[in-house]
Amino acid sequence: MSAALEEFCGSVFWNASYLARPDADLPVCFQQTVLVWVPLGFFWILALWQLLPMCKSRAKKSSVTKLYIIKQALATLLMLTAVAELALAFVEDTEQDPLPAVQYTNPSLYIATWLLVLLIHDARRFCLCRDSGILFCFWTLSLLCGILPFQSLLRKALQAPISDVPRFVLFFISYGLQLLLFLVSGFSDVAPETKEIRKKNPEVTASFLSSITFEWYTSMVFKGYRKPLEIEDIWELKGKDKTQAIYAVLEKNMKTAVRKAQAELEKRKRKKRRQEGDPDHGNNMSKAQSQDILVLEEKQPKRKKKGDKGDSGPRKDFPRGWLVKTLCKTFWQNLLLSVAFKLVHDGLVFVSPQLLKLLIGFVSDEESFAWQGYLYAILLFLTALIQSLCLQQYFSLCFQLGINVRASLIAAIYKKALTMSSATRKETTVGETVNLMSADAQRFMDTANFIHQLWSSPLQIILSIVFLWGELGPSVLAGIAVMVLLIPINGFLVAKAKTIQVRNMKNKDERMKMMSEILNGIKILKLFAWEPSFEKRVNEIRARELKDLVNFSYLQSISIFVFTCAPFLVSLASFAVYVLVDENNILDAQKAFTAISLFNVLRFPMAMLPLVLSSLVQTKVSTERLERYLGGEDLDTSAIHHNPIAGSAVRFLEATFAWEQDGNAAIRDVTLDIAPGSLVAVVGAVGSGKSSLVSAMLGEMENIKGHINIQGSLAYVPQQAWIQNATLKDNILFGSELDETRYQQVIKACALLPDLELLPAGDQTEIGEKGINLSGGQKQRVSLARAVYSNADIYVLDDPLSAVDAHVGKYLFEHVLGPKGLLQKKTRILVTHSIGFLPQVDNIVVLVAGAVSEHGSYSTLLANRGAFAQFLNLYGSQEDASEKNSTAVALAGDEEQGDEDVEPCVEEGPGDVVTMTLKREASIHQRGFSRSLSKSSTNSLKKAQEEPPKKLKGQQLIEKEAVETGKVKFSMYLRYLRAVGLRYSFGVAMGYVGQYVAFVGTNLWLSAWTEDAQRYLNQTYPVEQRDLRIGVFGALGVSQALFLLFATILSAHGAMRASRVMHQQLLSNILRVPMSFFDTTPTGRIVNRFAKDIFTIDETIPMSFRSWLSCFMAIISTLLMISLATPFFTLVIIPLSIFYYFVLRFYVSTSRQLRRLDSVTRSPIYSHFGETVSGLSVIRAYGHQERFLQQNDSTMDINQKSVYSWIVSNRWLAIRLEFVGSLVVFFSALLAVISKGTLEGGIVGLSVSSALNVTQTLNWLVRTSSELETNIVAVERVHEYTKVKNEAPWVTEKRPPRGWPSKGEIQFIDYKVRYRPELELVLRGITCNIGSTEKVGVVGRTGAGKSSLTNCLFRVLEAAGGTIIIDEVDIATIGLHDLRQNLTIIPQDPVLFTGTLRMNLDPFDQYTDKEVWKALELAHLKTYVQDLPEGLLHLVSEGGENLSVGQRQLVCLARALLRKAKILILDEATAAVDLETDHLIQTTIRSEFAACTVLTIAHRLHTIMDSNSPGEAALGYRVQFWCPQAKRDVEEPELLTHRESSGPTRRAGQAQPGWRRRRRGICSHPAATCGAATKVVEPNSSQLCQAIQGGAAATDGSLGASGWIREHSFTSEVVQPWHRTAERL
Repeated sequence: MSAALEEFCGSVFWNASYLARPDADLPVCFQQTVLVWVPLGFFWILALWQLLPMCKSRAKKSSVTKLYIIKQALATLLMLTAVAELALAFVEDTEQDPLPAVQYTNPSLYIATWLLVLLIHDARRFCLCRDSGILFCFWTLSLLCGILPFQSLLRKALQAPISDVPRFVLFFISYGLQLLLFLVSGFSDVAPETKEIRKKNPEVTASFLSSITFEWYTSMVFKGYRKPLEIEDIWELKGKDKTQAIYAVLEKNMKTAVRKAQAELEKRKRKKRRQEGDPDHGNNMSKAQSQDILVLEEKQPKRKKKGDKGDSGPRKDFPRGWLVKTLCKTFWQNLLLSVAFKLVHDGLVFVSPQLLKLLIGFVSDEESFAWQGYLYAILLFLTALIQSLCLQQYFSLCFQLGINVRASLIAAIYKKALTMSSATRKETTVGETVNLMSADAQRFMDTANFIHQLWSSPLQIILSIVFLWGELGPSVLAGIAVMVLLIPINGFLVAKAKTIQVRNMKNKDERMKMMSEILNGIKILKLFAWEPSFEKRVNEIRARELKDLVNFSYLQSISIFVFTCAPFLVSLASFAVYVLVDENNILDAQKAFTAISLFNVLRFPMAMLPLVLSSLVQTKVSTERLERYLGGEDLDTSAIHHNPIAGSAVRFLEATFAWEQDGNAAIRDVTLDIAPGSLVAVVGAVGSGKSSLVSAMLGEMENIKGHINIQGSLAYVPQQAWIQNATLKDNILFGSELDETRYQQVIKACALLPDLELLPAGDQTEIGEKGINLSGGQKQRVSLARAVYSNADIYVLDDPLSAVDAHVGKYLFEHVLGPKGLLQKKTRILVTHSIGFLPQVDNIVVLVAGAVSEHGSYSTLLANRGAFAQFLNLYGSQEDASEKNSTAVALAGDEEQGDEDVEPCVEEGPGDVVTMTLKREASIHQRGFSRSLSKSSTNSLKKAQEEPPKKLKGQQLIEKEAVETGKVKFSMYLRYLRAVGLRYSFGVAMGYVGQYVAFVGTNLWLSAWTEDAQRYLNQTYPVEQRDLRIGVFGALGVSQALFLLFATILSAHGAMRASRVMHQQLLSNILRVPMSFFDTTPTGRIVNRFAKDIFTIDETIPMSFRSWLSCFMAIISTLLMISLATPFFTLVIIPLSIFYYFVLRFYVSTSRQLRRLDSVTRSPIYSHFGETVSGLSVIRAYGHQERFLQQNDSTMDINQKSVYSWIVSNRWLAIRLEFVGSLVVFFSALLAVISKGTLEGGIVGLSVSSALNVTQTLNWLVRTSSELETNIVAVERVHEYTKVKNEAPWVTEKRPPRGWPSKGEIQFIDYKVRYRPELELVLRGITCNIGSTEKVGVVGRTGAGKSSLTNCLFRVLEAAGGTIIIDEVDIATIGLHDLRQNLTIIPQDPVLFTGTLRMNLDPFDQYTDKEVWKALELAHLKTYVQDLPEGLLHLVSEGGENLSVGQRQLVCLARALLRKAKILILDEATAAVDLETDHLIQTTIRSEFAACTVLTIAHRLHTIMDSNSPGEAALGYRVQFWCPQAKRDVEEPELLTHRESSGPTRRAGQAQPGWRRRRRGICSHPAATCGAATKVVEPNSSQLCQAIQGGAAATDGSLGASGWIREHSFTSEVVQPWHRTAERL
């Protein structure tokens, strides 16, 4: 071979002696062939791909740019040099002997190459990114190979005159041009037409160099440094990374995979049947029959499943094993590319130790030439550089794979949710499905990041062992044995830690449950002055939690101790065995430091492998869950036909439908024909299948036989309104175009105008999740408006009028549904319970047990005297019965009230407090508006309409949560360290310093040890020296670990102290803040402080602090060791550290904000999904699946782009830091080479091997810094809530006398109060006296300020003016607990807490069991409690769920009876109980509290019939006292009509009770019985009318804001009282 080449060149091809001299050089022939052909070969193999865009592109060429022209000019010049060289060869050839062939071939090759370059430049104009990566690599390679001929030509020229001037000149011209081209191709070439695209995402047009160094991202980092990034600042995703694009590919692959998997499933089932020896399974069956059997087979397990929900019975089999295959098939390109990068990186990892070995050899060897040292230093730098480039590309690909897998899975889950059948839907709850999205898809993402470790870790481990064996022989096994031994120890520690962690999670849950109960029942705690008891309970749980936490930290310390010992123990074992086995084995620098760097390489895969395996196990579970869900059955709508049939809009033909394939039919054999444009009412008893009929029409049910034919589009109003979290307008438009006139028409018809005036921003008001800031009736009307606006052909209305009250219902029927309504021309199918509307409908369908029993018009059906006539009678009587027993309080014609109490607040969660308050503040307007609907008093309407603008300041109730931006204040770190305790903090820092001093010592000792090899070169190694070396090495290593152990244990104690202090401060402050804070702060926000932020302080911050400290110390010690070896290195440190600092500062601010954006944009994905699942039937009915899919995609993309940006920012940083690391390696090696004579091999080994390790540590330092900064925010957030202003002190200097209040007299003197400073007064100057043992009733419509009165007595609201005096003590002067412990209240909503029944009655254990039982007996609960197995220790579940509402109210009564205070306040105490319980409570109060002053706030007049003087608070005006007895005597009939109509619920269609003044009566009772006569200055009559109208209004704790008591005075003589009378209007 070499002979042929020599002939080709005409000179020597290879001669080793060329290198064995100080001025080494390569033979000319080698330079002309190998160094030219390698780059050209690389280029020609890959260049042809670059021409493809020319051949297949249909795109237009992008325009010419300056950069393009420069590139083409330079390439042309290059071609000219090659032509010149060829011409030169021909010219010389003619003059003298024939030239060697190489002189012709090389220029010809170059001409072809430069032509190809020109072509490639042109071809790239078809692409978005006009720079070619292959060209860039070619220029780099060509320049590197050219360096050798370059330096040899220069050296020759300097030594002697140049022999071949033309070629010499041409070479340098050509080299210069290539260098220019290399520089030019580093810039991104952007055509003018792609400028817009570049603005959206510069990555698309970035050059190759910019891509591999992530240079295109720099502008974002700068922007993030200058100002906190917003989501608008972040660049768009590339087209191929958008959710829709990824999901399209996945879906295609998924379909085929699932089909195969389902076929497998069928096979499995058949096999199973054969094994069970199925008797029916004959081969003579027809295919159809066997198909039936398959269907039956599938049904069997479902039935079983219901039975054994508890135990793990055989869950339904599902298509398995297709998901991972599908994902691999979808993302194969990414996987392959990352494998390639990882392989290159892993290979290079092992090159560094070998180069280190050569370098140490070079330093130790006197004979070696200088150029070798420089070569090794440069090679070390290059390997480090290429290694880091490959690693970052690999990570970038892995993280992209992660987010793409997550996005495609979420999209798949979302799409599945829209299409799955109701049977499949029943198998998973909404929560579980959201979990699939959040937890399982996330787990896939985390696994995808490290999936390649599965093959890479074993590969690295094997290679390390192979190389180590080469160094130390079999003694390596000792080291590896130590490593393997450490695995089970770690396993044991992990298992222990897990049990503690599980226990701790239980404590945490318990504490959080307790906290959320405290926050939900905070008002009761305050009214009863129970805060200390509950604070104690929380602190007990917290103490247990902290004890576990400390144990957990101890375990962690031990495992850190083990982990730190590991690398050192491994090297100790290997070296000791190596030295002890054979006395000829002397540890020299090469062996020691190569081995140490190989052990360092080994640490990472050893640590990673178990982690990856455990995460795989978790992913396996997720895979099964996802496969079960995504492989489920889809909705089958084949039974719904859309054939045109004249004269029929909807036709049912023997339709039989069930909820599950094998369930009982919910509707049977329905045959119906509904004419277009008719109004059909569907009636029937509860459970007769009315809603099922609707669901069948929507295709939500499983068809058993028959079909339904529907002609035209559908609109659907469900029974429970489904409202999206969007503006009110968007909820009504629901994706349709806006047509202003129709929109206004719809709003007016649906009675939404008054509500719009009420809402702070009209129809642009954002409605919270589940419509939280609308009342039930408003939600229903919005839902109806959505349907009306959609302008469909057929309207399916599932009892939409049940949530609104009677006159609103009537209005809606007249204006929307009825014969004269907006929808008069449409086909309407109305499921209803309201009998009032039936005479006006065209047709009535009566359902009984799922079948149509009769249908026809109202008159026909009545005449038939069939089921319908009975239904009418029954329903009538049922309504009368419900009148007596119902537990709701819907009165006085104000719809909002009705739905307040009907609405279950269970699922509203943290919001309900808010809703209440929002409504409380809106209540005034609401009153006005709902009255305007009932066409009463236009006067008040005007007033109410004038009010909103002023009110807006109070309308914004919830302040937006402050999101911290910018840098975290240094004071926060100090605050945390102070909480830890300065002594502890100092101790921990000292421990770490000690550890790293020992670490440096260990390494210096090792380098001294290796020098023994030189010292005892040809003599035997003394044994005592050997033992000393091993002993000290071991001792230093152990002390290193012990220092660390000391530091971690101290830090565990300190961290626990900090956690205790911070939690204690937070808790005690939250319990002392005023009620108004809880009204304006969502519970969720406070709970978050106790959950997430305290968790961060408990567990994350100590970890972050420790890892930051250890990274910091590691870097300092490394730099110290390098500086010790080569003092000049200190000069290099300074510029490097400046660069490092700036990169860090830039990056941290960007990264922090991107993390925030990620979490902010992530929650909409889940909430949108939850919303979609709960509104599935509506979305499907309107056929809006596509729109929701698109919305999900765009929500996903917003989150994807912030996550992607975060990933790139990490890579941007890592590349730059690793570059710093590579420079550190380079300089430490270079300085070692320069100062060769003065250094020992050991020191060089030490300095370079430390440098090789520094790169990763530098990376970690930045990571931990930014993590620490992110986490310390928790301290800030907790601190924010420890600074909230407190209410008045619980106990003050001035204590009330013992036994106060003894008489129970209450005086209000010109008392004023407002809810919050910016709101108007709620009570305006009330003055009245309530005598000892008087019973006073307070009535008034909602918002009149009745509940405010109680709040003032307990000082939940502090006075804005005036005083309240109880038994000669001004209540404002004593401590809150002194006041509250001496008053008793039976509150409106009975709140119970988790714990025993006894704890709920007497949390401080102040009373004996006997007293408690007595109280229970008086509260009529004794028999019930005696029957309970645990008696008084019966556990009450959260919120008292396991007691009925009535029983809870009785428990509250028992509480009051225990207290036996002199003043009792009943706030609507009997609103939620049936009349019987109400009666029990009343009699108990009458007998037991005879000697007390009782204030009763009530809706039901009979509740206050026992009062001496019901005072009527009308819209805050104190209107009057009157004597109920007299009232009853004078106008018995009217009062009774009032009481009747103030019964629990008004039935639909019943007129609103109204009142009218009739005549004045004279009270015939003596003053003693009447107790009060009143002189009243009357407000205007319309207000008075409302005032009385409000006499029986329900309350939701809402407060009016407009009245003061009108001048009344108690008189002892009998004055003629004004008796108001009431009569139905």
